[in-house]
Amino acid sequence: MAPEPPAAGNPPSDDVITLVRQGSFEAGGSVIGTAGATTHCDHGHVEYQIPLGRRETSLFLWHSSSAAAWQRRWDGGPGFESIFLRRKFPVYIWDGPRVGRANFGCVAYSYTPPQGADESSFRAWRFGPSPGVWFDGVQFPTRDADAWDQAMRARYDEFDTVENARLEAKAAAAAIDRIGPSVLVTNSAGGLRAMLAALESDKVVGIVAYETPGLVWPDDVGENRRAGKYGPAFVSSAEFAKLTRIPIQFVWGDNVRASATWGPLARETERLAELINARGGSAEVLHLPDAGLHGNTHLPFADLNNGAVADLLSQFLALHGLDRHPRETSVPQAKEDR
Repeated sequence: MAPEPPAAGNPPSDDVITLVRQGSFEAGGSVIGTAGATTHCDHGHVEYQIPLGRRETSLFLWHSSSAAAWQRRWDGGPGFESIFLRRKFPVYIWDGPRVGRANFGCVAYSYTPPQGADESSFRAWRFGPSPGVWFDGVQFPTRDADAWDQAMRARYDEFDTVENARLEAKAAAAAIDRIGPSVLVTNSAGGLRAMLAALESDKVVGIVAYETPGLVWPDDVGENRRAGKYGPAFVSSAEFAKLTRIPIQFVWGDNVRASATWGPLARETERLAELINARGGSAEVLHLPDAGLHGNTHLPFADLNNGAVADLLSQFLALHGLDRHPRETSVPQAKEDR
């Protein structure tokens, strides 16, 4: 199958990426059992690449369902990983405890194949209003059967509960403390996990959450809602204040406001941004159509126009001084290489 030409916002990307380091490590977790019969478990897995001429701040890419979503566009073109390596950001891709490459858990659990997961994803990811009926202009290669097959296979079970989100947040905080100053770039349920991780590590210097259904609220706002599988999570006002110390951007794709599911969730992020700002923070909600981008799905960073989506992320990073280069000319050695 011949590759498709670059979509709008995606210039040819034949530029060589020069790395000074790449590797992986595990972070967080527990050890269960007794002397002579122990098991290391509930840790996360980090894959990293450090480009030559790196910037000071790293990007910590966090998806609750698939690390592969950061590594390629729907049509197999460059994903956010390579786009931002070319822009000289160190890139770390995270698999949280019990998922992906970190599936050795400390508790017993079982897997039951979900029925109709493909059709559910078609609707939930807003490819179209019903399975097989695509939105006009959707940023997916709709006539590419291989792209659809790859999209449906690059997934794993998420363990979506607030309890598990807190477990992942603690492990991620251990990783971020090791990495250093990091912007957490998340998708879907990764947004809730990232906000909880920001309460655990002062090395979190920003959050960009693409289409998060779960949020963190202070327990003094008078809310009285039962948490579902995506939250919300409630924390003390003192803990919540940590979210006012970093810039936060909530990003939404196309066909959101008219969605019975995603429309109310987007409005919740607007409410939360207002609360954060009222308490002295810096939070904003970006709807991609308002920025001139159309047809984006639940995973804008994998869409055909992900170069243009990346440009908006670069603007946010520059606005908040998170794209600086180190003053020194040498590349500092990361802890994971010592």
